[in-house]
Amino acid sequence: FIFHTTTVRMFVVRHFSLAVHHHHHHRFVFPSWFRSFCLLSAVSSVRSFVPQQRHCPSPVTCPFVSLNRRSTLTKTTRTTSTGTTIVNNMLPKTTSISLDDAATASLEDAATTTTWLISKASTLQSLAATLSKQLGLPEETLQAMLQAKSPASTFVGRSQLMVATLPETVSRNNHPWSVHDITQLLSGSIKDGSKVGIIFCGDSAVDYAAPLTLAVAKAMPLYSQKTNSDAGSKTGDDDTVSTSITISFWNGQGELQTPSPEVQTAATAAAASVQLAQRWVDMPPAELTTDRYAAECQELCQQLGSTVQYSEIVGPDLDAKGYGGIYGVGKAATCPPRLVILEYTPENYDSASAAAEQTCLVGKAIVYDTGGLSLKPKVGMCGMKVDMGGSAGVLGGFAAAVRSGYPHKLTCLLCVAENAIGPQAFRNDDILTLYSGKTVEVNNCDAEGRLVLGDGVAHATKHVENVNLIVDMATLTGAQGVATGQKHAAVLANTPELEQTALQAGLKSGDLAYPLLYAPDLLMKEFDSTVADMKNSVKDRSNAQSSCAGHFIEAHLGPGYKGGWLHIDMAGPADFKERATGYGVGLVLSLLKVPGF
Repeated sequence: FIFHTTTVRMFVVRHFSLAVHHHHHHRFVFPSWFRSFCLLSAVSSVRSFVPQQRHCPSPVTCPFVSLNRRSTLTKTTRTTSTGTTIVNNMLPKTTSISLDDAATASLEDAATTTTWLISKASTLQSLAATLSKQLGLPEETLQAMLQAKSPASTFVGRSQLMVATLPETVSRNNHPWSVHDITQLLSGSIKDGSKVGIIFCGDSAVDYAAPLTLAVAKAMPLYSQKTNSDAGSKTGDDDTVSTSITISFWNGQGELQTPSPEVQTAATAAAASVQLAQRWVDMPPAELTTDRYAAECQELCQQLGSTVQYSEIVGPDLDAKGYGGIYGVGKAATCPPRLVILEYTPENYDSASAAAEQTCLVGKAIVYDTGGLSLKPKVGMCGMKVDMGGSAGVLGGFAAAVRSGYPHKLTCLLCVAENAIGPQAFRNDDILTLYSGKTVEVNNCDAEGRLVLGDGVAHATKHVENVNLIVDMATLTGAQGVATGQKHAAVLANTPELEQTALQAGLKSGDLAYPLLYAPDLLMKEFDSTVADMKNSVKDRSNAQSSCAGHFIEAHLGPGYKGGWLHIDMAGPADFKERATGYGVGLVLSLLKVPGF
């Protein structure tokens, strides 16, 4: 029997104990009220176990409506000055990030409530006299702050000054400005609703304006379901909390340097995309269903304008068209799987030009991963909303490239599914036929990402015109963290040149990456099957399994494809301390050679 409240349980147990005690002296008979209660509880319990028909919410009728125990929540949409559209159910927040020459000569005259000064301690020491004069701060105060534990704080008039120092040296596999340290410095330190100025000081600061801007954006995730709010200023009658951040770059002589207009456009577009990617990854799976994700993609396409076309293949149509990986993984979920296709064609594009070749971005979009019938344990399942982080990275990068005026055609494919358990769930020992035409014997339902991406890259080689580079991004393997760590994604490339390009793109953008072993001739034997073309999981988990997983995806490229292929496994960098990082946006922009990246 199921007793639904603590009070009822205590009441029943107490009277049951009294009845049992009475039984020691008299014939044991339950009171009539107890027998009636048990009968009602039994009926209720049986009904709770009868499967109920569930209906997936239509993306047209309720994509932005969520129900909370405390209140009924309605759609709230805000658009920031950087182009970020925020749908936030509890406390709408916007963050405006700008790059310009708005630095003030003195903190006493500043329009900001807080100003951050960030650089290496040696740089700030050499500029102490100049900076003190420009900031209206006694030099001895600044010197004392440099000797204190970073970050140090003081007030000049009503404005707060924060001085934060960065490592003097970094390794060859870290960003020159140690951007992860910047994000961690600022995370939780900028109060919602405040006006903040951030000054990066150093000879190379303006050269890294775009990745430094992303480091700031990553510290300001938007999604929250917290009901208590001590947020700062609210603007307007809608209680939207608006945070304004102005970023400036000073050289080694303390002189203001302004990035080019192209870099400013790309940096602010990328910052908006990073926050979008963070919000998508941070959303719980009850909100970000496959239908809801598709609706968000459609809304994003509308914002991007007529240069972007949206299409999708949904549910049974995937099965009918041969996308056995995406359909097989997602068919048991309440909301159907889909292949989302976004195609960008620049205005006045010359398809006959020599530069007509294009890049295709492919993202793993498993909105929640239970492990399927290879069920994850409790500890392993919590946090699996992050399993669509690869798609968030490529989609955010795609949107930022479009807003930056990317001059070439660009396609983005999202392999969207929920790896759920149900009567229709795919099973171990099933054989799926992927869009490549190859058959896959399932020996691990929790190795689903490679199945959906196999369909994605096969679609790219068959249907994306003049494609010469395919980049797939995914939170694919737990072994990635063992191979390359929590800050560096693991990359697998089919040419040495592309491998080095990816490594340098990570160092430039701050979305760090490091190469995996590339050896398909040695590693594909791990997938040998006696009844199908391959299995979907390795025999030996100690044999370079992150490389093996990437090679599985590579095996589904079209046989006639001669272009570049780059696999990015970013399972570790996708989140930090249970918050999405927005990883992938900057790396995509750097691979596309967008200005500033």
